[in-house]
Amino acid sequence: MSFWEYVGNRHQQLLTDAYQHASAVFQCMVLATLIGVLLGVVTYRSDWAGNLATAATSTILTIPSLAMIGLLIPVVGLGVPPTVIALTLYGLLPIVRNSIVGLRGVDPSLVDAAKGIGMSRVMRLARVELPLAWPPILTGIRVSTQMLMGIAAIAAYASGPGLGNEIFRGLASLGSKNALNQVLSGTLGIIVLALLFDAAYVLLGRLTIPRGIRV
Repeated sequence: MSFWEYVGNRHQQLLTDAYQHASAVFQCMVLATLIGVLLGVVTYRSDWAGNLATAATSTILTIPSLAMIGLLIPVVGLGVPPTVIALTLYGLLPIVRNSIVGLRGVDPSLVDAAKGIGMSRVMRLARVELPLAWPPILTGIRVSTQMLMGIAAIAAYASGPGLGNEIFRGLASLGSKNALNQVLSGTLGIIVLALLFDAAYVLLGRLTIPRGIRV
């Protein structure tokens, strides 16, 4: 059976796996973004705190994904929970680092001007600092998403959702007539999803970043 015949026969299952893969990555990115930006906001004013947050999230990223999921299985079980926890933790580093860099890069004179017109600390953060820091934060989100697209395939090891199931089934049946088709369809599906997500981020950047800041 050729690759395209395999895809045609299995298109419904492949679409379901692709949807689950994209959904898992998207939801984990939302969590990682909220946590990462919050960590950046809390730590960017202090050198040691910022370095600690960056070092901690860097350390998490050095843990092999199979080991991470394997360690989580006895604690939270199989399926979605270990997938969500692992992907969220792996997605933190680029967001935390870029949030700190972006917030530290805001022109102090603009913050002083906002303070001078009576803005509170929270208002300055929400209306001045975070909007100006948004471009590097969005870049961090894009980098995290690309990483998680590949890492999410390992979720199949813990009976998690996504295209990794197709890859693992192919690897487990190497030598059979459809093994290569399974691995190839899962891999290409992840690549296509990564490109679609990145295109969506480019569009989001054009809609949310003023032209002057983009330049």
